[in-house]
Amino acid sequence: MTNEKRNRGWYGKLDKDGFIHRSWMKNQGFPDHVFDGRPVIGICNTWSELTPCNSGLRDLAEGVKRGVWEAGGFPVEFPVMSLGETQMKPTAMLFRNLLAMDVEESIRAYGMDGVVLLGGCDKTTPGQLMGAASVDLPSIVVSSGPMLNGKWKGQDIGSGTDVWKFSEQVRAGEMTLQDFMNAESGMSRSKGVCMTMGTASTMASLVEAMGMSLPTNAALPAVDARRMALAHMTGKRIVEMVEEDLKPSDILTKEAFENAIMTNAAVGGSTNAVVHLLALAGRVGVDLSLKDFELGGEIPLLVNCMPSGKYLMEDFCYAGGVPVVLKELGERLRSATTCLGGDISVYAGGAECYNDDVIRTMENPLKPAAGLRVLRGNLAPNGAIVKPSAATDALLEHEAEAYVFESIEDLKANIDNDDLPVTPDTILVLKGCGPKGYPGMPEVGNMPIPGKLVKQGVRDMIRVSDARMSGTAYGTVILHVSPEANAGGTLALVKTGDRIRVSASKGELELLVDEAELEARRAAWEPEPPHYTRGYAKMYIDHVLQADKGADLDFLVGKDTRPVTRESH
Repeated sequence: MTNEKRNRGWYGKLDKDGFIHRSWMKNQGFPDHVFDGRPVIGICNTWSELTPCNSGLRDLAEGVKRGVWEAGGFPVEFPVMSLGETQMKPTAMLFRNLLAMDVEESIRAYGMDGVVLLGGCDKTTPGQLMGAASVDLPSIVVSSGPMLNGKWKGQDIGSGTDVWKFSEQVRAGEMTLQDFMNAESGMSRSKGVCMTMGTASTMASLVEAMGMSLPTNAALPAVDARRMALAHMTGKRIVEMVEEDLKPSDILTKEAFENAIMTNAAVGGSTNAVVHLLALAGRVGVDLSLKDFELGGEIPLLVNCMPSGKYLMEDFCYAGGVPVVLKELGERLRSATTCLGGDISVYAGGAECYNDDVIRTMENPLKPAAGLRVLRGNLAPNGAIVKPSAATDALLEHEAEAYVFESIEDLKANIDNDDLPVTPDTILVLKGCGPKGYPGMPEVGNMPIPGKLVKQGVRDMIRVSDARMSGTAYGTVILHVSPEANAGGTLALVKTGDRIRVSASKGELELLVDEAELEARRAAWEPEPPHYTRGYAKMYIDHVLQADKGADLDFLVGKDTRPVTRESH
C-alpha cells in the first residue's frame, strides 16, 4: 500500500521518536513489516464484565482483527470506559460524555488511521460515535448484539419490559415474589444487550440506518456465529475505508439523521435516541433540533417488538431486520452515503421479510403515525417528548390536576402511601431529574403507578418529568422537559393541584396557571445546591447542555481534526 498514512507520524520516522514508537510496540511480538505504512486500525473496545451487554466484545474484537489482517491492515485493540446501564450509579448517562472524551482523546493521541467501535450497551454506542466523529478519522461500528429471547414458564419474556410488568403485578398481589425471583434467571440467557427494542437495540438500528455499520448489524443475536462473521467483514471494510478516506463527516449528514429519525419511528425505538442523535449532530456540525423529530410523527409503527409490540429482537432478526424496515420506508428514505461507499438504498436492496407479523408493511402497520411527538408550551418552552407507540391512546389528549413529587426520594418514600391524593386521572409530576439536577438525567421518568391505584387495576397514567426513561419501558410518559427544574424551568414551579393540559395531536404541554402567579413563584424559587462539588460530576453539572441540545458538554460541541503536532518524547 502506497498512500501515506497518519500512522507514519508515529511509526515511519527514522529517528529517536520512531525508534521508541516501533520498539515498544515490538515487545508484543510484532515484526518489522507491520510498520511499513499499512493502515493502523484501532479497535475501540468497551468490553467489561461490569457491562454485561458488552461482555462478548472481547471475542468480537478477534473477528475484527482477522478481517483487518486479511485486508492488509495492522489491528491494535485499545480499551475505553465501559458504561453498564444496569449497573452504574447514579446513572450511566452521567458518564456518556466522559466516554466520548475518552474515545476522542484516545483516537487523537495514538497513531491510528481508522477505528472500529465495539459497543452495545445504551450509552456506549452514542458515546463512542460522538468521540470518533469529533476526530473524524474513518470509523465504523460493530454492535454487541441482543441477547437470546428470555424464557420463563414456556413463554418469551423481554428484558426491561417484563420487569416493569412483573414488578407491578407483585405490587398488585397478582404475582408471587417467588415467581418474580424465578423469572430473573430466565430473562437473561446469553451475552448481549436487551432483547427488546430498548435503547441499545434502537441505537444499533439507527447506526445501521445511518450507514455507520454493515447491514444486519443491529439484530443478529450476540451469540450468533454470523455476528462474528460480520465483525470479520467489518475489519476488512475499515481498511478499505481508510484507503478511500471515507470519514464520519461524509456519512453523518442531515439526510442520514433524517433516515435515523424515520427508522426510529418505524421500529418503535427508544425516546433516548433523541438526546443521543442531537448530541451526535452537534459533534459533526449538522443542524438538528427537536423540530426535526416531527419528521417521524407520521411514520407508522412497523416493527412488532416490545415494548411497543409483542416480539423480541431475535424474532426481528429472523424476520429480516433493519434492511426490511428500510425497504418498507422506500422512497421516504433520503439519499445518503454509507460506510460501504454507496447509497443507503443498497442496504434495502434484496431484503426480504420472512414474518410479516414481526415486520409489518406500510399498508398493515401495528399502529399508524406512531413516531415520537414533540410537545411544547409554557411547561416545556424548549420542548418535551412522548412516545405514542408505547402510550395509552386515550391519555394522549388529557387535562387534569397534578400531583407533584419534588425529588426522586420524595417519590420513593410516598408513591405507595394509601392516602396519596391521586386518582387514575391525576397527572404525576417529578422534578429534579434533568441533566443538572440528578445529575445525569436518569431513567426514572416512567414513575411507578401509585400503589393504591395498582391494586385497583390501573396500569397507566400521565407522568411528566425532566428525566428520561428506559427504552424498554412503556406508558404515557412525557420526558425531557426543557428547561429542567434545576435550571429554573417552569417545571420547578408546578404545585400539587395545578391543572395541566396535554395534547399530543397539537403538540401542547401547558401548565394552566396564570402568568402573574407563575412570576410570583419564579421570584420565590431558589435553586437546589448541586449534589456533587468535585471531579467529573462537578464539571458535568457546570457545563452540561439541556436535553433539547442533546445533554452534551458545552465545550465538546463540534470537532477538532487538526493533526497532533507536539512530540511526546
